[in-house]
Amino acid sequence: MENYKITGKAGEGAHGYVFRGIDLQTGQSVALKKISVNLAHGISKNTLREICALRVLKAKNIVKLIDITNMGSSVVLVMEFLPCSLQDILKKTQLNLAQIKRYAKMMLKGIAFMHRNHIMHRDIKPANLLISPKRQLKIADLGLARIYNEQEKDRQYSHQVATRWYRAPELLYGSRTYTPSVDMWAVGCIIGEMINREPLFPGETDIEQLAIVLNTLGIPTKETWPDLTDLPDYNKISFISSSGKRWGVILPTADNLTIDLMKQIIMYDGKRRLSAQLALEHSLFIVDPLPAKLQNMPDCQDYYNNDTSFASKEFDTVFADFDSQATFN
Repeated sequence: MENYKITGKAGEGAHGYVFRGIDLQTGQSVALKKISVNLAHGISKNTLREICALRVLKAKNIVKLIDITNMGSSVVLVMEFLPCSLQDILKKTQLNLAQIKRYAKMMLKGIAFMHRNHIMHRDIKPANLLISPKRQLKIADLGLARIYNEQEKDRQYSHQVATRWYRAPELLYGSRTYTPSVDMWAVGCIIGEMINREPLFPGETDIEQLAIVLNTLGIPTKETWPDLTDLPDYNKISFISSSGKRWGVILPTADNLTIDLMKQIIMYDGKRRLSAQLALEHSLFIVDPLPAKLQNMPDCQDYYNNDTSFASKEFDTVFADFDSQATFN
């Protein structure tokens, strides 16, 4: 840790606190994610997955892992510093269509790269889409990422993944043999949130989440979702029949091309959902208004509140302070 100096707290996640720091050798701003290690069980699976995924996924729209170091019994991931998230921006800004297209395109490029490398993220949400000082969107927090092999169609995964508002319906029905198309459902939810400036499906519980989806899109049928009756939790709860809402009601300010793209992503049947690569080829991105240039995107510095109250302390003191308040798994 002698190569880095802490300059402030940047945020916190499910598995550790993130601090802003400086690489003393290069002067570069970095993010320092400290993760405590269970001495009896070693490094958690989520941490190992994140490290492995970040080492493989080197792309413009995926956060860069710079270094891995340790401090006592803790692991510290050193990553490029990204001042804010898409979530921060959506809280304060109504994006125009050109800006929505640019963010959607950068998100899809990152996901397409992940999927080409047989990795599904499984927790795509605005808080995990970080924005660089140069206004590039980058996918972060790969703690739930898993390798996907198309040849192993019966391989089972945990269905307790993805943040509820962005969780694909097959996950809500308990599927354990899903595909990277669960990431694309989340993409559709995020595009809809950028348009409406509020979540498409804001459920407070898993049952309410599923009820909101079914009420919005209509009760699925054998034609719209052939594998529905095979899902583990299909018969555990029934819902009042609903024909759903028109997309013009779901996204009242969206144009026809945007709705066309959304209809191909927000689909019950994951096998029919548009892939990230095909979504990038949609006509939406080649008609006016074209995706905004980066200089016309929101400046992340306007949304970043740097907590510098720890800047004068040593790393071990700062981390000890936080370890006394929380336990990281």
